[in-house]
Amino acid sequence: PGAFEGVGKIGLQWLQKVKKITGLPVMVEVANSDHVEACLNAGIDILWIGARTTVNPFAVQEVADTLKGVDIPVFLKNPVSPDLELWIGGMERLLNAGLQKVAAIHRGFYFSGEKVYRNRPQWQIAIDFKTAMPNIPMISDPSHICGRRDMLGKIAQQAIDLDFNGLMIESHIQPDEAWSDAKQQVTPEVYANIIHQLIIRQPEHQVSNEAIEYLERLRKKIDLIDDEIINILTSRMEIVREIGHYKKDNNIVILQSQRWKEILEKFIKRGHDAQLSEEFISKIIKSIHDESIEQQEKIMSKRQSDQDI
Repeated sequence: PGAFEGVGKIGLQWLQKVKKITGLPVMVEVANSDHVEACLNAGIDILWIGARTTVNPFAVQEVADTLKGVDIPVFLKNPVSPDLELWIGGMERLLNAGLQKVAAIHRGFYFSGEKVYRNRPQWQIAIDFKTAMPNIPMISDPSHICGRRDMLGKIAQQAIDLDFNGLMIESHIQPDEAWSDAKQQVTPEVYANIIHQLIIRQPEHQVSNEAIEYLERLRKKIDLIDDEIINILTSRMEIVREIGHYKKDNNIVILQSQRWKEILEKFIKRGHDAQLSEEFISKIIKSIHDESIEQQEKIMSKRQSDQDI
């Protein structure tokens, strides 16, 4: 409330004029059936469903139901929160309505306290979406991920490197005068410069046999290392369970805060020495620690009568 929320239906008339003058297709965000009907009546070419609408399955279903039997491209942004199932579920609602020209838009996810991005990329969630729905094109929205102009090129290049199918970048003839999201918008000239500086990588199926064979040799090495990682984690958890039994028998609490602090600090330092980011190392060791606690919790909560069976 109080922020700019659009000009209403008159904006559709402006887009009709833009389409007539430039010959370019025009695209509008919709959040309910009234929006959809107004856009269809105005001859809008493409629709998209925003992140705050995607979080509401009922709203997505309303849009999908209104579009049954309509041949129009519809793009679906990821939900504000990092919920892969909600994103996939929204896309399934569109597909179940008979819509075939669909695409996903990755615009990052809100995290309280995030200082670098407006919306943290969480690339793995977009990758998981592509894995689950490989036939759905994926578009990146660097503007909403960054929330600022200076990072747009970097994020756009990352999306291209991850084989995304397109970019959604906000442009304005006077960005500083924009009525919303001014900090993340760029002039058409800056936008063109961002696009021209992108390095377009080859899809793997288009590279030489020699390159494919070389990559396969390296991947086999990775597979062997991954097997070792699983074996090492298995051995570690066996020791964790042994410790859990000992703690239960001797009535010792599971969490040893000082030891956990020392482990975390040690791993972060070793990771830094190996040129691995603190965020990456912290995620790994915290996941291992969480699993260790869960394993010991199961042992602690197991009743003697259960063990005797």
